[in-house]
Amino acid sequence: MYIYPENLKGKSTMFLWTLRDMLIIIIGAVLSAVFAAALDWIVPGVMVGVFTFLTLRIDNELNISDYIRFAFRFFVTTQQIFYWRFADDKNENWKEEIHQRRNRRQKY
Repeated sequence: MYIYPENLKGKSTMFLWTLRDMLIIIIGAVLSAVFAAALDWIVPGVMVGVFTFLTLRIDNELNISDYIRFAFRFFVTTQQIFYWRFADDKNENWKEEIHQRRNRRQKY
């Protein structure tokens, strides 16, 4: 048994970010400090701040940008299908029919 996350299969993290994201954040913060001091330009600092927020990991699994991408896909790009049935429907195999329709839709 290893002390490393998920027995050497998980991503290495520092605080709430992966090490790759942490390295990008540190380098971006240094460069944005140079830009702010030399040119009075804070746009790189804002971009690093937005990147820092979007790569924030929750429960070591998903980051904020994953949640935003899933929400966009759910509300905008993926068609939602609702099946309305009456309670006294005579069709006993309605669950199997819905399952078949979903399988046909996923093939395309």
